Amino acid sequence: MDELVQFVSILSATIRLAAPLVLAALGGLFAERSGVIDIAIEAKMLAAAFAAASAASVTGSPWIGLLAGIAAAVALALIHAYACVSHQGNQVVSGMALNILAAGLPPVLATAWFHQSGNTPALPSEARFPALDLPFSALAETWLWLDLLWNRLIGGHNLLVYVAAAAVPLAAFVLYRTRFGLRLRAVGENPAAVDTAGISVVRLRYQALIIGGALSGVAGAYLSIAQGAGFTRDMSAGRGFLALAALIFGRWRPVPTLLACLLFAWVDAIQTRLQGVEIPVIGFVPVQLVSALPYIVTVLLLAGWVGKAKPPRTIGLPYGRPR
Repeated sequence: MDELVQFVSILSATIRLAAPLVLAALGGLFAERSGVIDIAIEAKMLAAAFAAASAASVTGSPWIGLLAGIAAAVALALIHAYACVSHQGNQVVSGMALNILAAGLPPVLATAWFHQSGNTPALPSEARFPALDLPFSALAETWLWLDLLWNRLIGGHNLLVYVAAAAVPLAAFVLYRTRFGLRLRAVGENPAAVDTAGISVVRLRYQALIIGGALSGVAGAYLSIAQGAGFTRDMSAGRGFLALAALIFGRWRPVPTLLACLLFAWVDAIQTRLQGVEIPVIGFVPVQLVSALPYIVTVLLLAGWVGKAKPPRTIGLPYGRPR
């Protein structure tokens, strides 16, 4: 029975850790399906985490913090769009510039505003998104297996976890069942044909990057006002790049991308439980090596998979209307 409880605990932690990856990866999905490389997911998550924690700290409202996080991420997405879509700049260079900016600016602002050495003040419980109790949770407690399934695996998560779960079928519907999704996929494959049909390539790519920025903003806000209790320096810890890797591993499709995020989150959940544990024959593994396990798995998977993944045909290529 203890093994079952431990197993459910790992699965529950996997769901919580996967939520920001799923949101960020879906944001990158919209951007890259339109033909724009979204290497700045990490920047948008960091900016959103800082803005959300700062706004929630000042106002005491997690909802205002969430809106501030989305606004910060969308602002960076618009900068990326202005450089890469309007002026046809190098998308990788623009994304890396935003990553460098977001790595340094939030800690500086946090130090100037809150005098906390690059962090924001710890948030009280009312300024964060709390864990939600599902209906009939008291009834489910009367049976152990139902309590584990309903209250600990499905329930007990904050609102943004359920938003991440709902975002996957919604993204799939938008991409494959709406006119906007058809045009978005077409502009990533053949923007000239879309332009010839009288549809603005620039407008579509701006819309895709704004959607991507909003989703990345929710992911960043999740880190600081739902999973965490404030902003700390580099708190995204490379999750933006993990989300990008999951997107590639999922071949730019929503459901496979979700499965890749769950895999990376499961490895992350496992590594937290392996720290300080003695493994037979091997002995104690250094904490640093265990902490790097999710990134090692990501590199190994991509090393054998990235060559098989076929991205949108014109991804990374700027489009300018022929004169």
